[in-house]
Amino acid sequence: MKLGIVGLPNVGKSTLFNAIMQSEVEASNYPFCTISPNMGVVPVPDPRLQVLGDMYETKSIVPAVVEMVDIAGLVKGASQGEGLGNQFLSHIREVDAIVHMVRCFEDENITHVHESVDPLRDIEVINLELIIADLDVVERRLAKAGKGGKNDSIYKREAEVLKVLQATLKEGTCARHIEWDMPEDAQHAESLNLITGKPVLYAANVKEEEVADTNNPLVLKVEAHAKEEGSKVFVICAKIEQEIVALSAEEKEMFLEELGLEQGGLDRLIAAGYELLGLISFLTAGPKEVRAWTIRQGLKAPQAAGKIHSDMERGFIRAEVVAFDDLDRLKSYNKAKESGLVRIEGKEYLVKDGDVMLIRFNV
Repeated sequence: MKLGIVGLPNVGKSTLFNAIMQSEVEASNYPFCTISPNMGVVPVPDPRLQVLGDMYETKSIVPAVVEMVDIAGLVKGASQGEGLGNQFLSHIREVDAIVHMVRCFEDENITHVHESVDPLRDIEVINLELIIADLDVVERRLAKAGKGGKNDSIYKREAEVLKVLQATLKEGTCARHIEWDMPEDAQHAESLNLITGKPVLYAANVKEEEVADTNNPLVLKVEAHAKEEGSKVFVICAKIEQEIVALSAEEKEMFLEELGLEQGGLDRLIAAGYELLGLISFLTAGPKEVRAWTIRQGLKAPQAAGKIHSDMERGFIRAEVVAFDDLDRLKSYNKAKESGLVRIEGKEYLVKDGDVMLIRFNV
């Protein structure tokens, strides 16, 4: 999973990035302090791995990972080169989903690029820049499609899709809101890799004392907007995330409990991202290694095996599968097998979250 953090300058993007990456990316109280996209890889918190690691006395535990990209603050006119220009928009095209960070707190000591706090206006400013950038891509592609062969049905169909996208974007509507009647049309649209076609997760950045407040009026505005467009929202305090980086697991748990939070921002961000993109994890376990593998929900066993190695998909024979909860309860693979809880699954098996799998293959 690759997530791109976007938003206006000074909304807390780099502060959040510093915290979740445990890095020292420059974050200052002025626009454009991030002059290139900062990238890093974050392990996905998954307590099931340690349970399996202890059970198998494994030598290595390898979690699934999330790639995070912190993109410089965009401003009005970014698509035409304002601020740091559209050089950063290309980085957004490479991500699976967008984390749109929105400032939902007042603080006279932190400059706002528009001199006032209004999350819906800020969302609109960013969306407009992304729409303009996508419209340029669509219109250039449309010009090529028109020359691609007037009697070619594929080019004609692509041109029709592009015209729908063009009209939608010109209305100021993001491409992700289009409901395509035909799968082929959706595939044409997806092949363009439009920024506004990507799913969005809004991160409402609040003050420390407001992080557990469910009635923050600014957050409620963002939640209403997200609900209307079918997006997700999670509330976060970037400052808190920065503070808990240096804490031990026990200290972090106590600190979050004092704040009335069950999970830290990273855990909630990743969980929301998995839900947004329809992702799950299956597990492999043994004395040498315990590992989590991220796949899309609804994937069949051979394709899941292919995430480990292409040979496993090509030569897939069967999978021995046991649910993590059963394995955890019995504390032994052999006991799970004796209890009839280890299943033999074939090529049509749909992998479930928490499946512990042993792949049999031959090439």
